[in-house]
Amino acid sequence: MSVEPPFLLCLGDSKDRRLAKTARGVLDWAPERCLGQLRWTADALDLGLPDMSVEQAVAAGARTLVVGVAPIGGRFGEDWRAQLLAALDAGLDIASGLHQRLNADPVLSAKARERGCRMHDLREPPADLPIAKGVARSGRRVLTVGTDCAVGKKYTALAIWRELRARGADADFCATGQTGVLISGRGFAVDAVISDFIAGAGEVLAPAAAADHWDVVEGQGSLFHPAYAGVTLGLLHGAQPEAIVLCHEIGRDEISFYPGFKTPSYAEAIARYVEAGRLTSPALYCAGVSLNTVDLTPDAAAREIDRVQRMLDLPVIDPIRTGAAAIVDRLLGAK
Repeated sequence: MSVEPPFLLCLGDSKDRRLAKTARGVLDWAPERCLGQLRWTADALDLGLPDMSVEQAVAAGARTLVVGVAPIGGRFGEDWRAQLLAALDAGLDIASGLHQRLNADPVLSAKARERGCRMHDLREPPADLPIAKGVARSGRRVLTVGTDCAVGKKYTALAIWRELRARGADADFCATGQTGVLISGRGFAVDAVISDFIAGAGEVLAPAAAADHWDVVEGQGSLFHPAYAGVTLGLLHGAQPEAIVLCHEIGRDEISFYPGFKTPSYAEAIARYVEAGRLTSPALYCAGVSLNTVDLTPDAAAREIDRVQRMLDLPVIDPIRTGAAAIVDRLLGAK
């Protein structure tokens, strides 16, 4: 991976943990790469890392400032530009997964050249992605899907991948977003791919493989999202999974930031995903449900996991509280 750790995770003045999923994801799954956090205000989201200025981070050995938040629309304002310039002045590289490209900004680009720093636009996809073929291919693939964005698809995919590896399976984690790329060192942000090539991108990320090889594909968006359903459908067709895992955050009754758009029931979500996915994967099935129970007590989380499991007669996990063993049991026993 060309993005060099240790990382200084920049949270700006964001107070919404949903918008800081890049910073939270890297810290949760690659803590050894995280040195500190940069918060502009004392009441900004606190990840529990040491608070550092860019100068303090450089002195402590940081190599890259990671833009750890993803505001709606994926663009940074003038306050961000000033902070990014300060980071470059201090000698830090910058990695960003925003839609607004760092290297397209003439002021930032000039400063990076002046200071000999690199700027990594993590949402820059390969230039030669193909149009999907849609034909059956070898290998085994599982895709995480969601009732909404930011409900735990990445965490679930990582937990499944680690459990498969722990059991000796030949398995890869296929990152489809900027945070996954920072964690794994491979993949690309599929939501930055031109729509005609999204399914083709899924075929590239999880290509034909040995019969016992698993590709665990990180899902994006949601079929039920009024803005982002397109990328979800393209990835579903291109990944061509044999199984999906439905992800949902307990208490999320509406699509985040879209009042009036209700999240679906478990049964409806599973049925819609399976129906859509069977265009390219005719035997597609749901291997289980992954719940984000972050706002519940341990006892309440255990009760909810048990309730949903009994209701659906499917394995139900929380990737942080329980791990993914129950779902991997089903995946490995399916064939």
